[in-house]
Amino acid sequence: MAYVKIWVHLVFCTKDRTPFLYPEIKQELIHHIIQNAKSKDIFISLINGAEDHIHCLLTLGCEQNIAKVAKMIKGESSFWMNKNQKLRMKFEWADQYYAVSIGESQVENMKKYIMNQEEHHRKKNFTDESAELKRRYGFGELD
Repeated sequence: MAYVKIWVHLVFCTKDRTPFLYPEIKQELIHHIIQNAKSKDIFISLINGAEDHIHCLLTLGCEQNIAKVAKMIKGESSFWMNKNQKLRMKFEWADQYYAVSIGESQVENMKKYIMNQEEHHRKKNFTDESAELKRRYGFGELD
C-alpha cells in the first residue's frame, strides 16, 4: 500500500473576477464542494475565500493529480450552481488556477491564512495578492 500526503494550496477565481460569492452563497457552495469532494476521495482540510475567489487546502492521494482535482472541483461546483439556479445569471470559474505545494510545517500557517480571508482582503485586494503570488512563485496573474 502507498502512503501519500501531498498538501496543496489551490486558488481559483470566478470568471472575470465577478463578485458572485456573497456570504450566504459562498457558505452553501463551500459546503457543497466539501461534500462532493469527500464522495470522490478528495480530502479538503479547509476552504474559504472572498466574493471572487476560493482558497482550498487539500491533500492529494496516490492516484490523484492537481489538474484532475481542480477540474473536478471547479467543473462540478459550477454545474451545481447553475443546475440549482443559485444566481440569476450563468456561474463560471475562470479557466486558470493557482496551486503550490505546502510543507507539513506550514500547514497551520496556511490554515490561518485561509480562515482569515475576509479580514485579509479588507487590507489587500485580490489583484494585489495575485501580483504578489506571481512575483513569489513566478506565475502569471490569475484571471
